[in-house]
Amino acid sequence: MDFSDIDFYLIFDLFLLLLIGMGPKIALVPFLDLTRGMEAETQKQVANRMVRTAVVTALLLVALGWFLMRLLHFTPGAANVAGGIILLLLALHMLLSPAKKTEHHEDASGRDALQMAIYPLAVPYLLNPAGIATLVVASSEIDTILTAVMVFGLVLLIAAIDFAVFRNMDKLAKHLEPSRLVITEAVFGVLLAALAIQLMVDGLAELGVVTTVAH
Repeated sequence: MDFSDIDFYLIFDLFLLLLIGMGPKIALVPFLDLTRGMEAETQKQVANRMVRTAVVTALLLVALGWFLMRLLHFTPGAANVAGGIILLLLALHMLLSPAKKTEHHEDASGRDALQMAIYPLAVPYLLNPAGIATLVVASSEIDTILTAVMVFGLVLLIAAIDFAVFRNMDKLAKHLEPSRLVITEAVFGVLLAALAIQLMVDGLAELGVVTTVAH
């Protein structure tokens, strides 16, 4: 990710990475499972807490990511490798989840709804490892006010999408058939696994461990 030459394609690529990294898709099924049986108002409170927590965390990563990298002495390549490994585990969980349909629902019993909104819904489902790695790397590349405004603006745009989806989940859930969700979970799990591998390859290439071939 190089911000030295900002153009439409860079902005679009960053938007797509953030849409995967903190968009609604990965958190959708866990949110439905963990809030099943809740009143609509309680569900909206959970959605609000979840999105707010994820967005505040994302903005802090943008503001402090470069500082954390220097403080902890790791590079963007290391961040990509770590994010890729964790994202791969998340993708494998999504692929195996059809066999464990009731897992989230069982985990929700006896737990405070607003605490679940923070963990695991806000992090690592809504703001997932791909998003964390993307934001930390983007933070290290910010060198002008324009690039800072671009990154913060994209984070807030994704946040608006998240609010629109999860605040209206009581209406959207009526159109989400379980069989379709299982299929999309499996397909998206494969795509996320591919993204996780690519993150690790990019990170290893940046660390000089491997050499990538341009296509």
